Amino acid sequence: MVDKAKILEAVKAAIEKAPERKFSESIDITINLKNIDMAQPKNRIDELILLPHGIGEKIGICVIGKGDIVTQAKDAKVDLIIGPEEVERLGGAPREARRVASTYRYFLAEMGVMPQVGRFLGPRLGPRGRMPMPIAGSTDIRPIVERLRNSIKIRTKDKTVFSTKVGTTAMKPEQVAENIEAIIKRIESVLEQGPLNVRSVFVKTTMGPAVRLE
Repeated sequence: MVDKAKILEAVKAAIEKAPERKFSESIDITINLKNIDMAQPKNRIDELILLPHGIGEKIGICVIGKGDIVTQAKDAKVDLIIGPEEVERLGGAPREARRVASTYRYFLAEMGVMPQVGRFLGPRLGPRGRMPMPIAGSTDIRPIVERLRNSIKIRTKDKTVFSTKVGTTAMKPEQVAENIEAIIKRIESVLEQGPLNVRSVFVKTTMGPAVRLE
């Protein structure tokens, strides 16, 4: 069961124990699972989790398509817009395609261009868990983009240990703690035995020691 007070205590301890820096550091959590066979695809976690306070950093979003979706993407100030003709070109430019796949965290694509995306960009996006979210023609992507800017993606594959960014030291500890609470609750909700499948949770800053959440 998630204990809000203990989460906040762990966040404060992680910040206090970290070496003093003149810049903002990321804060991460590492979750260790137990008594669960991650070799079974049904046990793997693949969740998009909306955080109450975002991660305190800009998240890159790319939109692929033409027409209305491009107009909305510009209105939402997304970071990169790729037209259908660019998709095929990137397929023949593997280095540039890898850079795009690594730079942008979330991808949205018009349903009509999804076959092209799968053929030309799938080999770069798929292994990173970044295949685009298909968007129907009548969908307003602006609220979707706003939601993604405050979300994280947890994708475990076959590993029982995984880490994710939950905020920065520039944020209030209470905000980071609320983000962690949201993540733990969501993870426990999809595990077969809920909290019983969680062995441990650690909180740390980029350069600081890990603090176990009791």
